[in-house]
Amino acid sequence: METAYIKTPLGIATIIGDENGISVISVSEEGEISTTIHAVVQEAVTQLNDYFEGKRTDFDFALNPKGTEFQQKVWKGLLEIPFGKTCSYMDLSKKLGDVKAIRAVASANGKNPLWIVVPCHRVIGTDGSLTGYAGGLWRKKWLLEHENPTTQQSLF
Repeated sequence: METAYIKTPLGIATIIGDENGISVISVSEEGEISTTIHAVVQEAVTQLNDYFEGKRTDFDFALNPKGTEFQQKVWKGLLEIPFGKTCSYMDLSKKLGDVKAIRAVASANGKNPLWIVVPCHRVIGTDGSLTGYAGGLWRKKWLLEHENPTTQQSLF
């Protein structure tokens, strides 16, 4: 496994992967930026930088997250939420075929090991609220605004 640490507008991103793909992308408040980037994580670093610069709306590097079969199913469902759009936990549960699994879906969402790339930040409460986010609600708000900027319109 190779690890890279990059600076983002939301903190220091940790990217971990090997020749099978990227298994972890997380964010923290502090850390030391990598001075060299191993080839197995380079494409992820490049694409994440492009995303933050507003040049990318999707990711196409190999993913290799570790999780249960159910978690993998939820994470695949998250990948289907389009850039700039949101859905509720209830919507995602319905899409996955079991409306009663809403708590399990929310739990799997919270265990997503691939920050931003598997867009768990695009899942909101049924009432439109910004509910739960492992990286902090301020990061979730920032990501949603980054993906769907709105301009203030005059009332007059």
